[in-house]
Amino acid sequence: MSQVIACIDGSRLTLAVCDYAAWASRRLDAPLDFLHVLGRSEYPIPTDLSGNIGLGSREHLLQELATLDAQRSKVALEQGRLMLDAAKERAVADGVVRPSSRQRHGELVDTLRELESDIRLLVMGRQGERGDGAGGQVGSHLENVVRTLHRPILVIPSDYTEPHRILIAFDGSATTRKAVEMVARSPLLRGLPCHVVMVGEDGAEPREQLGWARTHLETAGFGITAEIRQGEVEAVLCAYRTEHEIDLIVMGAYGHSRIREFLIGSTTTKLVRQSTVPLLLLR
Repeated sequence: MSQVIACIDGSRLTLAVCDYAAWASRRLDAPLDFLHVLGRSEYPIPTDLSGNIGLGSREHLLQELATLDAQRSKVALEQGRLMLDAAKERAVADGVVRPSSRQRHGELVDTLRELESDIRLLVMGRQGERGDGAGGQVGSHLENVVRTLHRPILVIPSDYTEPHRILIAFDGSATTRKAVEMVARSPLLRGLPCHVVMVGEDGAEPREQLGWARTHLETAGFGITAEIRQGEVEAVLCAYRTEHEIDLIVMGAYGHSRIREFLIGSTTTKLVRQSTVPLLLLR
């Protein structure tokens, strides 16, 4: 069954992820499932240390290591269960009917790849459990997930604020046209005022492309503001977001355009790193 899956890990953004996931679940009228993945550092991996521990105290030390690993795993599992129960209670209070949860061992990317066919929308925090600093760091998990999955991903950088105005970063490419089509047919953002922004030189061709996006979205019932602005993509979009009090930015995650050049590179996108509002990445 297609559902909203929210990845939670106890980091500072967990509550915001829960709230945005509940909002998306209601808007999409889709089931909500909370996912907690215990990484390999949080549960014991069977290891034969008999050849590495010497000087006569092997058996005693091995037993202590095994006991500590078992205790650590037990605590991590229980913490995860409590966190998932609290997330479900919060979602119910937010109006979600019968949210579910699951706990897995392993790597987050591998787990999500297994679940990909069930994902309608994935909700993740920009930072993970080990990235709670005040800066704009992006967790390595997020970058790997964006590169791997072919599902919409809602990236959460800050506390919850219900979206009321959206911005679609558009460049006329096949990727961003597909993003416009996905927004037009999905109930997630329907009814919200929508700004479509192209970054680059003005001219007949960009105007024609922008007109296509405007017509497509207006036909779907959106109120549209469409503009072409010059400058660096990241700076222009961030300035426009502030100017028009945008609550959520929509972008194609991959493409062959100026947007792709700064969106996905050898490191995670500058926009994801610096945005103060959720970013919906579409593929």
